Amino acid sequence: MRNIRRLFLRCLRLGHKRKFTYLNRLTDCLRYTRLCLVSLAYNSFTNSDVVIESLFEPIYWLVDHVTRWFGIVFVALVILLTSSIVLIVYICVLPLILQTYSAGWICWHLSYGHWNLILIIFHYYKAITTPPGHPPQAQKNIPSVSVCRKCIAPKPARTHHCSICNKCILKMDHHCPWLNNCVGHYNHRYFFSFCLFMTLGCLYCSISSRIMFREAYAAIEKMKHHEAERLQLAGNETYSQTPPPAFTFRERVFHKCIIYLWVLCSSVAVALGALTLWHAMLITRGETSIERHINNKERKRLQAKGKIFHNPYSYGRCNNWRLFFGVETQLQWITRVLLPSSHPAYGDGLTWKAPLWIPVKQTSVLAI
Repeated sequence: MRNIRRLFLRCLRLGHKRKFTYLNRLTDCLRYTRLCLVSLAYNSFTNSDVVIESLFEPIYWLVDHVTRWFGIVFVALVILLTSSIVLIVYICVLPLILQTYSAGWICWHLSYGHWNLILIIFHYYKAITTPPGHPPQAQKNIPSVSVCRKCIAPKPARTHHCSICNKCILKMDHHCPWLNNCVGHYNHRYFFSFCLFMTLGCLYCSISSRIMFREAYAAIEKMKHHEAERLQLAGNETYSQTPPPAFTFRERVFHKCIIYLWVLCSSVAVALGALTLWHAMLITRGETSIERHINNKERKRLQAKGKIFHNPYSYGRCNNWRLFFGVETQLQWITRVLLPSSHPAYGDGLTWKAPLWIPVKQTSVLAI
């Protein structure tokens, strides 16, 4: 009996040893697998920001691809809305101007309206068809400040990689879905001019049609009131026939078109006007939208050390505007800014030096 008890206890001990042995082996395998994964993904620069950015990478990919495919839709929408406003002006507003205004005002509206329209069409066409500029692939001795991590190619100063176009853009400002194109070195002037003249055109239409809008709005309210009375009379059994409507179909369409014109032009003037003012401030400072954030960080970093940051691409307020529009003489403010002009941007977008016609003495500055 005593021998049987000893044999039973020995079996239990062996069972426990085998159980713990399997558990220890499973634990060792899990630790080894974790060590392999960590060693494969190890990076000394990894922190919480890198982890969060990696988690949001699928969302960025989705936004980039949606923006890329919807760019054509946005361009078609701009053309459709602009065409609808032009048709309403020609069909509804212009006949009233010719009938009621004096000869001087008629000449003003015809000349300014068509001048503004031509500039809007010209600059929008050039903005969507002109490539923003890319670093040359065949050239080896490119003056660069870094290497693009996605293109694995030299990246010149003021050049940034666009994840939507999947290319490096010279003097990149941003990717505009309304142009279905990047705003860069060669089409930045066309983009800003389009925003400026579109804002002026919307303000012109909004101010010129404000009285017509009030009359149309009052007519619509009166139309609704008459419609309610007509339905009430139609439901009365004492009347054998329904009275005719107070407004014809043509009058209804006319009033609704005027309201559509004023609301759309006023909304675009406010939204696009704010964007135009923002870019005007950046041009005055000699910056792009991307460089604005970079320079602010650099300015704060140097300020903490008691130093002053100088933008190496700013040549003074007036000279920044002259360089942006490519204006060298006083006459070119008319021929290159107030009239359609296809002159190229100054420089090649690879190197940035002050032109000879800008008398600015550059001191040693910090590069971005």
